Amino acid sequence: MSGTVTGIAIGAVLAAAALAFGFWGFILMLIFMLVGAVIGRTFEGKLDLRGVFDALTGKRTSS
Repeated sequence: MSGTVTGIAIGAVLAAAALAFGFWGFILMLIFMLVGAVIGRTFEGKLDLRGVFDALTGKRTSS
């Protein structure tokens, strides 16, 4: 699936959430989608959470 089609699908889902549940429902759905994306990328092996955490806390290594 192309990035454009994925973006359109995500936009449609968020628009439906905003219309059905109002602003806070939209924000909650957005947060759940982001958490789901992070979990999915982690399980696929495309995201190293330890590396992200180390970068956020300033623990960087130059190897």
